[in-house]
Amino acid sequence: MPPQYGPTGLLKPAGLGSAFQLERFAPSAELQHLVLRYWVVSWDVPEQLPYEQETLPYPCVNLAVEPGRSGIFGVSTRRSRVQLNGKGQVFGMKFQPGAFAAFYPAPIRALTDRVVSIDSVFGQDGTAYERQVLGCASIAAMIGCAEQFLHSRLPAPDPQLALISRVIQRISNDRAITQVAEIATQCGVSQRTLQRLFVQRVGVSPKWVIRRYRLLEAADQLAGQAQLDLPGLAHALGYFDQAHFINDFRATIGSSPAEYARSIEVR
Repeated sequence: MPPQYGPTGLLKPAGLGSAFQLERFAPSAELQHLVLRYWVVSWDVPEQLPYEQETLPYPCVNLAVEPGRSGIFGVSTRRSRVQLNGKGQVFGMKFQPGAFAAFYPAPIRALTDRVVSIDSVFGQDGTAYERQVLGCASIAAMIGCAEQFLHSRLPAPDPQLALISRVIQRISNDRAITQVAEIATQCGVSQRTLQRLFVQRVGVSPKWVIRRYRLLEAADQLAGQAQLDLPGLAHALGYFDQAHFINDFRATIGSSPAEYARSIEVR
């Protein structure tokens, strides 16, 4: 599988490449409507010097396999924190927004900000999948297990998922979209229909998704900027003004854009 690029969602990624490694891979063409990417995080950190990494999650459900900590992770509405120590590795499937609803027997909103066991959704097949992945000797073999697992239970074509995919693609590619009514009109559905569909199938509102994709890109750009142009960045991300951008960023990331950029420079 080819590697995949784009915003990682990692906040203040000082440890990337030293404390831990992150690799991302695209799924096969047949599974691209279900899987955004496969990902692998590996680390080797002294036990007495644990490393804490913060992440700004995508609006996606993840199925992750790690010794003693495997699970299905619903969309997280908050920054996530994980402490790395010792040596380890986790392999994950990041589902496309809305796609995991095909495998879950209840509205996906029930998974938001929650973690459940793999077997609670997939039964013994989930237990067998976890065991197979943990027994793999390479990332390629892990991806092969994941592809086989999904191919064996491909859902029927779903027009609702196709609609969600169109909405997400427009939101992620066009920062000028700031209102749910605007994207609903573009996609030919009512605002109420879109709200209900996202809550049931994605787990969060379309307004939340618009905001999250803007902030994912903001954090990514701030991490790579030698010179800070906050007015220009706020405009590029579709904010009404710099003040709205700063307030939104601070409420989600926990610091202002300038403070965030400086915290990266000093590491």
